[in-house]
Amino acid sequence: MNDMRKKSCIAMLLAGGQGSRLGLLTKVVAKPAVPFGGKYRIIDFPLSNCANSGIDVVGVLTQYQPLELNRYIGSGAPWDLDLTNGGVFVLPPYMKAKSGEWYRGTANAIHQNVSFIEQYDPDYVLVLSGDHIYKMDYNKMLASHIETGADITIAVRPVPWEVASSFGIMNVDPENTIVEFEEKPKLPKSNLASMGVYIFTWPVLKSYLDKDACDPASKNDFGKNVIPAMLHDRLKLKAYAFDGYWKDVGTIESLWEANMDLLKIPPEFNLSDARWPIYARSPVLPPHFIGQRASIEHSMIAEGCEVNGTVRKSVLFYGVEVEKDALVEDSVIMPYARIEAGAVVRRAIVAENCVVSAGCVVGEANGDIALVGQDTALPEGCRVLAGEQVDRLDVARRRHDAK
Repeated sequence: MNDMRKKSCIAMLLAGGQGSRLGLLTKVVAKPAVPFGGKYRIIDFPLSNCANSGIDVVGVLTQYQPLELNRYIGSGAPWDLDLTNGGVFVLPPYMKAKSGEWYRGTANAIHQNVSFIEQYDPDYVLVLSGDHIYKMDYNKMLASHIETGADITIAVRPVPWEVASSFGIMNVDPENTIVEFEEKPKLPKSNLASMGVYIFTWPVLKSYLDKDACDPASKNDFGKNVIPAMLHDRLKLKAYAFDGYWKDVGTIESLWEANMDLLKIPPEFNLSDARWPIYARSPVLPPHFIGQRASIEHSMIAEGCEVNGTVRKSVLFYGVEVEKDALVEDSVIMPYARIEAGAVVRRAIVAENCVVSAGCVVGEANGDIALVGQDTALPEGCRVLAGEQVDRLDVARRRHDAK
């Protein structure tokens, strides 16, 4: 073992999920590559947390639609993770000898990369999900893990009781020792939800990954298999309470809500805090241009935007154009989309490189979030109802049906 490579803690970032609940947004890109907050992508948040926490080895495990995510991560320079002894590494499934296989579950994804982890001979392994918006100092969690002598520490956060059944729920004793773990229980006993942030003592994790890989009945999943096995064997599992902002942006509604949280006064989640910067691979563009007759109220307008219409309570990503007499309200407009003259967009997400042509109406003032998928050009006068999702194929069908 080369001592120059020895690391106390390395991170493994699970970024291979399809994110099917995000509908058309993840049709051609992996969920962690989905844009957020004007100039970021979801994966920027765990990567920036690692950089700010001093964790300088990050393995990013990709699988579904990886090309855009791989291109975006590149050498890791935006997050200061382009290092000689460390850095960020994209880890897709790969062939071994005469066989190869997709990642079958979260635990299997880590198990397939044991050789990568062992290069750094870590004492601890931080396992992260690539689909949450939050800022967190992983060093504080690691210090707690070491101080308590835990085999695994799981970050938890209270969630509203009415949605607790959608999460992995931790039941703890007064010393924050986890006594029960329930994956999406119908009748939760607590509202302490797992954040999908785990710190394992590495020899313990490797042992349980090896056991799990030998069980043909296992789903090879941390929540369903590995953590319950550790509980069954009476290992020491600790809950680490996190009281900051955290949002699972796994649905259209939650992604829209998280963007709207940025507009609250004060913002519920502050992207401008220099003490904990969020880094991104954003293009260098000129400042936004606001026309003389434009009207902007309580919105976030990124670089390179040109606004000549009306924008209210919305997030406009870099390179967006809003033409005169167009209205954008309560909406998220992703990079390089164009809203043409006279178009109306309300309570909607318009994905990258879309054109909402003149006279179109997308979404409604009340109701579910409407979605226009990436690279879609809506024809003039098109109507997209509340809760409806439309992409290029839908537009082609509409044109065919109209003939």
